[in-house]
Amino acid sequence: MTEYLALSAILRQKLKDLWRLVQRIETLLQKSDLSKDDDYIDGVALHLQSFYTTVEQMFEAIASAFGERIPGVANWHQNLLLQMSLNMPDVRPAVIRQETRQQLDEYRGFRHVVRNVYTLNLRPSRVRELVGTLRSCYEAIAVDLEQFCNFMEAIAKS
Repeated sequence: MTEYLALSAILRQKLKDLWRLVQRIETLLQKSDLSKDDDYIDGVALHLQSFYTTVEQMFEAIASAFGERIPGVANWHQNLLLQMSLNMPDVRPAVIRQETRQQLDEYRGFRHVVRNVYTLNLRPSRVRELVGTLRSCYEAIAVDLEQFCNFMEAIAKS
């Protein structure tokens, strides 16, 4: 059961790291706006990719701690995100709400574009759109993961 306490502490630290990343992304976009230099957009895009990658790493750690299989199919990233939004009777409650899953799916899809299309073909308007919803997405993740950490701590103490 101490594994759940350790995971809870790790998730809370990663949430702090995510918050710093959100702030960094917003700062880079402001620099782009002030300088009218779209080169900052590439940095913003790479940081947005890191944002979702960090969330996905948290989900992988949760799945592992609860003995869940990481989906081993081509679209495993989508399946893992879906898995985290599902209640698993006798295993764990849903880690995130459906609304949070929908928000995160936008960042998952964008990460795929950044990794596979490269930054030369990025649409600055799409990057700005994602930055515009980033803070609310972070807040949704933070609320959901805080509840999940409380769940893990409760079962560790029982």
